[in-house]
Amino acid sequence: MLEVIDFDLKKMITQIQGKLIEKNPTNVVVDCNGVCYEINISMHTFSLLPTSDFLKIYTHLQVKEDSHTLFGFMEKAERELFRLLISVSGIGTNTARVMLSSLSPKQIQQAIAVADVATIQSIKGIGAKTAQRVILDLKDKVLKVFGIDEVSGTLNNTNKEEALSALEVLGYQRKQAERVCNKIVSTTPDATVETIIKLALKSL
Repeated sequence: MLEVIDFDLKKMITQIQGKLIEKNPTNVVVDCNGVCYEINISMHTFSLLPTSDFLKIYTHLQVKEDSHTLFGFMEKAERELFRLLISVSGIGTNTARVMLSSLSPKQIQQAIAVADVATIQSIKGIGAKTAQRVILDLKDKVLKVFGIDEVSGTLNNTNKEEALSALEVLGYQRKQAERVCNKIVSTTPDATVETIIKLALKSL
């Protein structure tokens, strides 16, 4: 009689290290003691890959009836955000990877923390309803998991709005200006109104 052992396969493979034998913007192949693993990655992780041929990468295993797919992350924080994103109804692994390829993890965290629907919606394939659902489902979790200060996030959002108003007065279209300002606020959380405007003018 066979004994059925219940275990969580997803938690068994959490990290892989070995020789990096192939790297592409969407995946890497790692030789781990003679076993080669193909691991799907985001553009963010691709940008952090080492120049050497040794790689240690955090992983998430997606288990389906007809396939097992590995996703890899150079940072634990990105993996944690990936797992939060795929917990949202309508966000699958491929969509989550697109999100992490379009914006940095910090940009996504900040956008969720301050309920910035426009930034989430700017990602290809994410509509207004899905963006709102991501924020509704994950805001409290993101604030807790990543230790983001909601008060400072709101302040930054106020600075962004003031900067946007000034840019509109200068003749720039709000939609275009907002896209630029969102990126500035996400990458430079402490930016003042003046700084946002100066940096935005360089990109508009």
